[in-house]
Amino acid sequence: MPVQRKEYTHGALNEADVKTDPITQFEGWFHDAVHANLKLPDAMTLATVSPEGIPDARIVLLKAVNPEGFVFYTNFMSPKGDQLEQNPNAALVFWWPEFERQVRVRGHLQKTDDKVADTYFATRPRSAQLGAWASPQSMVIADRNMLDDNMAQMEQRFAGKDVPRPSHWGGFCLTPLTIEFWQGRENRLHDRLFFRRDDAGTWHMSRLAP
Repeated sequence: MPVQRKEYTHGALNEADVKTDPITQFEGWFHDAVHANLKLPDAMTLATVSPEGIPDARIVLLKAVNPEGFVFYTNFMSPKGDQLEQNPNAALVFWWPEFERQVRVRGHLQKTDDKVADTYFATRPRSAQLGAWASPQSMVIADRNMLDDNMAQMEQRFAGKDVPRPSHWGGFCLTPLTIEFWQGRENRLHDRLFFRRDDAGTWHMSRLAP
């Protein structure tokens, strides 16, 4: 099947225009994506490694970014939860094709504080709160009816009450060790600015060949 080739002509990425703090630089790019009304600008690929050393990846949604890192929420009993429990090193990839921009992040994760997770869980739609109780994420189930039955049971269980956060559901924060900003350019000579944080917490920027 023929592949359509295209030139990347949307913009450039110069050292003089980049923030010295890559988190601040990311927030700027994320702001651009959100305010351009891109579809799911918060979608990111989360890559993990199984105990057997087999890579795994899936799309999750960014829920917060701050000086500590990138926050998302999940079921701790899922494969990604198990993998991160045994190997907390992971990578994130953001891709905004309308801007011809990519951000790659590598670092280590830790669970967010329970109070932080409780606060976020309380902001979710009630149906999503109930779904966190109803779905045994990634487990084999007999059919769709099982999920519907579980949901009905949770609706009855919490009728007239606030839905508390399940103990098996919460947040992870990825603290970045490296962050790379990629801007598409003509002739495949893309701009790649790479940040690495040293042991003292200082960020150092370098340019990578495309």
